[in-house]
Amino acid sequence: MRRSQVSAVSGARQGVTEARRVVVKVGSSSLTTAAGGLDADRVDALVDVLAKVRGGGEREIVLVSSGAIAAGLAPLGLARRPKDLARQQAAASVGQGLLVARYTASFARYGVRVGQVLLTTDDTSRRAHYRNAYRTLDQLLAMGAVPVVNENDTVATDEIRFGDNDRLAALVAHLVRADLLVLLSDVDGLYDGDPSTPGTSRLAEVRGPADIAHVSIGSAGKAGLGTGGMVTKVEAARIAAAAGIPVVLTSASRAADALAGRDTGTHFHRTGRRSADRLLWLAHASTPRGALILDDGAVRAVVERRTSLLPAGIASVEGEFSAGDPVELRDTAGRAVARGLVNYDAKEIPQLLGRSTRDLAKELGPAYEREVVHRDDLVVLHP
Repeated sequence: MRRSQVSAVSGARQGVTEARRVVVKVGSSSLTTAAGGLDADRVDALVDVLAKVRGGGEREIVLVSSGAIAAGLAPLGLARRPKDLARQQAAASVGQGLLVARYTASFARYGVRVGQVLLTTDDTSRRAHYRNAYRTLDQLLAMGAVPVVNENDTVATDEIRFGDNDRLAALVAHLVRADLLVLLSDVDGLYDGDPSTPGTSRLAEVRGPADIAHVSIGSAGKAGLGTGGMVTKVEAARIAAAAGIPVVLTSASRAADALAGRDTGTHFHRTGRRSADRLLWLAHASTPRGALILDDGAVRAVVERRTSLLPAGIASVEGEFSAGDPVELRDTAGRAVARGLVNYDAKEIPQLLGRSTRDLAKELGPAYEREVVHRDDLVVLHP
């Protein structure tokens, strides 16, 4: 590596060591055996690193931990991760208790308490729940505890789940206003090809999407115990970086080096600034309850000029939703160009289509002289 490259890396990683509030995500394969069940030595090794980084409380750690379903496999006599939702939820129910008990015992060696926080998409996609989740996590940190966060797999369904804990970690990092997100896996970084193929090399720095446009990213983890892969990790890094949070992606075995700011793994630089909380969850955590089909003029107004959506630009409405629900805004080809919080029930909108707010106010009353989706409650998905 050239001297200029070394200098750039060391300078970038200096920001890692200065991060005061850090979200660390660890995957199932880094905590469990291939047959299922927790690997106590692996858990203790991770806790050793986190306790040292935390010091006497100078740095705050939020741990987003997978492993509940994997931990419940062996106790329930399951040879592999089940495909049906009911047995996944049963395994999570058994495994979550074992996982938190193991973390509790391991952190207790350092006199540190842990607090379990189980989240569903409602907790990040509904504003009242979002605020409550923030207060709980912030208070745990203020009281010197380490929050251990996981998706609430015992009640989550395919329709209301995050899909993977990588994305959950990115959203939690934004939720708690973290200074850094560290994604720990069974791979020591992002490579420009299959890491097992000779001639491939690790990408030490990613400063924007163009840096990895040429990279073919695989989708499966080595152990087959988790739901994520490199695709979900890169997507999580993109979400966090766009929200102004730097990310380090590396293996669990190199967690100490990553948190010390050493040249390990892949460092994703910030690509954006912190946005309003509701805009991040609206883009990445909300589940649209319906869709509004926009004419070409409305698409240009919303996407290019970032204006509010008025009734005059809506061609049709799909789905059943209530005022305040998230909906997709689609162009005439069916592509989702934006997402927003709608101000009307679905049954109200057909009578508004193609009409000006002034005419609606004259006919239906002043309550109808308002936007269908206000620009402050709207996020563009495809500029």
